[in-house]
Amino acid sequence: MSGLFALLDDVAAMVRLTAASLDDIAGAAGRAGMKAAGVVVDDAAVTPRYVQGLEPRRELTIIRRIATGSLRNKLLVILPVALLLSQFAPWLLTPILMIGGTYLCYEGAEKIWEKISGHEPAPEETQQAAVADPEGHEKKVVSGAVRTDFILSAEIMVIALNEVASEGLLSRALILLVVAVAITALVYGAVAVIVKMDDAGLALAQRESGVVSAVGRGLVRAMPIVLSVLSTVGIAAMLWVGGHILLLGVEELGFAPPYAFVHGVEVAVHDATGALGGFLGWLTNTALSAVFGLVVGAVVVAIMHLIPWRRRGAAHA
Repeated sequence: MSGLFALLDDVAAMVRLTAASLDDIAGAAGRAGMKAAGVVVDDAAVTPRYVQGLEPRRELTIIRRIATGSLRNKLLVILPVALLLSQFAPWLLTPILMIGGTYLCYEGAEKIWEKISGHEPAPEETQQAAVADPEGHEKKVVSGAVRTDFILSAEIMVIALNEVASEGLLSRALILLVVAVAITALVYGAVAVIVKMDDAGLALAQRESGVVSAVGRGLVRAMPIVLSVLSTVGIAAMLWVGGHILLLGVEELGFAPPYAFVHGVEVAVHDATGALGGFLGWLTNTALSAVFGLVVGAVVVAIMHLIPWRRRGAAHA
């Protein structure tokens, strides 16, 4: 009987140890996720624009397909590659992050160029393409969204990985697994709510209650504005996140002046603005990072637009 009690005591101790380990993993995952909050906001702001102008009944299906692609990217590609690199070639993580940051700068600058030049597809064009070839159009939309999400997901996972770099390999793997699933559910759950708010508003607007109906009409009128604001925030966030990654990466690779200048201005604003110093300092860093990202992105956009022109010129020659 004493042996049985000793065995039960050992089992209870193992359960307590496992629970403590799970608490540690959950806590570390929460801290890692908070470090990546900027990119998470970017991801949530960017995604709704992919379903603008599409048939409402297909919106949730497309979001589900994008979310599935995002989770597949994180679990099957990014997580194992990040773990292997962190274990055997940690020096490669910074250049990989910088490549992703450059792509984000390019995406943000390209969207601005489309708006300025008038080359941005109109909602009517999007709807016509969806009607002419719905399956092909959805495939194109999902492919583009998953491609951009891959970069954002890589940034999220590597930022999270840097936060828990001192943990063992198994702990790192479990923490990144929790981060991947939780952030995907958070981002695409929020996106699903955002894009269906106009449908909810339409349903409320048809109710007999005057107050409920007024709220519904307000939602319907507000949603185009909300989606437009989110699209703008998404572009700004791509430039901010991409620029910040490049500034930090350049500093880590040994060239400190660009980020030293940004950090110096941030500290000066922080010290000069009293109680609001923390927020205004962060805002300054964010704005300067976005400007840097815009410059880098504009250079890449110019190169990408010049290459086809040169090829056409060579072909005519």
